[in-house]
Amino acid sequence: MASVAKTVKQRIQDELEGLTRSERQLGSVLLQDYPMGGLQSITKLAAAAQVSTPTVIRMARKLGFDGFPALQEALREEVAAQIQKPISKRDAWIVDDETEHPITRFAQAVWTNMRHTLERLDKSMFDAVAQLLADTERHLYVVGGRITRSNADYLFNHMQIIRPNVTMLGNSANVWPQYLLDMDESSVLVIFDIRRYEAHLEKLAQVASDRGVTVVLFTDQWGSPIGKSANYTFHALVEAPSSWDSTIALQLISETLIAEVQEARWEESKERIEELERYFSTTRIFRSHEA
Repeated sequence: MASVAKTVKQRIQDELEGLTRSERQLGSVLLQDYPMGGLQSITKLAAAAQVSTPTVIRMARKLGFDGFPALQEALREEVAAQIQKPISKRDAWIVDDETEHPITRFAQAVWTNMRHTLERLDKSMFDAVAQLLADTERHLYVVGGRITRSNADYLFNHMQIIRPNVTMLGNSANVWPQYLLDMDESSVLVIFDIRRYEAHLEKLAQVASDRGVTVVLFTDQWGSPIGKSANYTFHALVEAPSSWDSTIALQLISETLIAEVQEARWEESKERIEELERYFSTTRIFRSHEA
């Protein structure tokens, strides 16, 4: 089964409180330009962080590596994983054991993803985002990438029922500037982006952030470059025995947010749902239980 070892970024974040002032300074530099900042020479990295080279080595060991070269190797592996092509992903999961049914093997991988995602989830951030999404004074915009568009669409469909002022951005990036015109400091933009990260989504996040929009990112364990523009970032493990990544762990977070927002706005949401059902009945879109 594929490794679910923590990324270097996660190790830094986990150890932050136990680092010395110089090491925290170094950690900040590494996170600001992640992962490329850690791939430069040890002397250049030390100079950029204004620390000594022994500090770089000491911090690498605190993070669980034998030294700085081992830390860099871990970063290189992360970069390679981020740009991995679908065919390569499948090859990495090929096993000789034919005794285990494919659905069992896939389910075990997905369960591992969900378990590790939940272990690393910042619950206070989850609560803050839930509160943000429940605030109808804030116009909510949602967008996804080539693979994650279905996740974005799912969130949009449910949020639109629960609360007003929700917009799903069109599939074509050419029309996004028209949505940006209406975004301001009171807006929230939710973006789904997993490897291989999409440049047009990154640009959208940058421009939206510059306009004061609050950006919420759903991404994988390595982290989309959009994280630099995001106010809140949910990381979920996505590797599965397939040519394609699994977004089930991301969907778990998304659906829980939907449930939490509905609970926070239950009285208002109940009225909207009841009215919506009347429209469904009037237009006969769905079959009646009495039919």
